[in-house]
Amino acid sequence: MEWKAPEIVRRKSRQIKVGSVLIGGGAPISVQSMTSTDTMDVEATVAQIKALENAGADIVRVTVPTLDAVDAFAKIVKSVNVPIVSDIHFDYRIAIACAKNGASALRINPGNIGSSEKIDAVCQAAKDYGLPIRVGVNAGSLDKDLTEKYGAPCPDAMVEAALRAAATLDEHNFSDYAFSVKASELNLCVTAYEELAKKTDAPLHLGITEAGGLTGGTVLSSIGISMLLKQGIGDTLRVSLAADPVEEIKVGWAILKSMHLRTRGVDIVACPTCGRKGIDVVNTVAALEKRLTDIRDPIKVAVMGCVVNGPGEALRADVAVCGAAKGKCMIYEGGQLMGKFDTKDAVEIIEKRVRSRVK
Repeated sequence: MEWKAPEIVRRKSRQIKVGSVLIGGGAPISVQSMTSTDTMDVEATVAQIKALENAGADIVRVTVPTLDAVDAFAKIVKSVNVPIVSDIHFDYRIAIACAKNGASALRINPGNIGSSEKIDAVCQAAKDYGLPIRVGVNAGSLDKDLTEKYGAPCPDAMVEAALRAAATLDEHNFSDYAFSVKASELNLCVTAYEELAKKTDAPLHLGITEAGGLTGGTVLSSIGISMLLKQGIGDTLRVSLAADPVEEIKVGWAILKSMHLRTRGVDIVACPTCGRKGIDVVNTVAALEKRLTDIRDPIKVAVMGCVVNGPGEALRADVAVCGAAKGKCMIYEGGQLMGKFDTKDAVEIIEKRVRSRVK
């Protein structure tokens, strides 16, 4: 009997809706990213959003820094299919304008929006257009009184900031909100989420902010987000990387697939290679990743260098290749050996067999 990991019991949270995407309430954990283009450059922003959508983004966030950018934002929303969250700071009028011009959600910090009247106006606009609000708390931008109270960013300060924002929205009869409490320090961030999860049933948006470049940021985000997901905490996530945002989506999906929380596309298992390898594993994997990016069905592919672990991994893969000797490789499908082939033909054969399994 094959061993299976214990099922993760997810934290119970209330549900919100971002466009067509449900968040919380047991809905699948969604993967988000944010555009890095100039919002005023509609063509470039739309192109990046479509690339993110093709990579598997469920939701994309776009900054709207000025009222002048609202017209561009409206054009962007009309040109894409994925739900768009408008990211707004300081000017409540921008939030209202985005609500009127196609936003699927608003990301704000009530603390920098202004007076009670301004917050009320934003809440009313969100109600009128059926939009949720994400309250984003960052360790680097806590209110001055909280940094004075606690001396430095800490989990208690971040949780208090989140609950303070929630109280503000609740006072305006608005409860359709989610939280994020992000920090670049992994343990600070994780602890803040753990503590907040005990004190609210609002959906939680996970992320380690300012995590770093592609390699360091991937490691940091994968550790922190997985620590929380393992506890059942988290309803949506963004992997923040100083890299092409498409990489954020790839890493986000890799995290969810590794924890058996979602499945999508081709999952490639590959050995790290050694002197025994009978096939160029590195270039074979790179070629397959490039060729199979359009596949949405969950299919497991194994690329193994030699016969030590290769046949065993092949039994658990839908399609597999294992290096042999003298320029040959063994191809498996559904755990069955299909024969020996020239290694130069491996990529073509694997791609053909994967595509034959697409529904």
